[in-house]
Amino acid sequence: MGTKTIRQIATFKVSPHEVYELLMDEKKHSQFTGGKAIIGRNVGDSFSIYNGTMEGITIELEVDRKIVQKWRFSDWPKDHYSKVTFSIKEISTGTYLNFTQSGVPEEDLESIAQGWKDYYWEPMKKVFEK
Repeated sequence: MGTKTIRQIATFKVSPHEVYELLMDEKKHSQFTGGKAIIGRNVGDSFSIYNGTMEGITIELEVDRKIVQKWRFSDWPKDHYSKVTFSIKEISTGTYLNFTQSGVPEEDLESIAQGWKDYYWEPMKKVFEK
């Protein structure tokens, strides 16, 4: 199976802490995605989001700065994970998020890349606008 990498940037008019919490707090995550989220808050903890459609393990955390996780979709081969990195940086207008997902199966690349925009960045912006 061939894999590709997704690279995206998103900016938010809130603090890095608010972005970090929206991604790592299971209650807040569930609210903005509309699906059940179970998220451990420590390195080595597992997570399950979108009602179990996606799952993985957190492999690196720097509070309010960086989240690195092994991700997989429920329909991927059982042992295949991608690596997701959220790098969070404070800027004068709020927060700059540099996102990378490597190991994405080629056949899923376009839908997953669009999914991050439709199901993460845009809903997150809406939450922060309230």
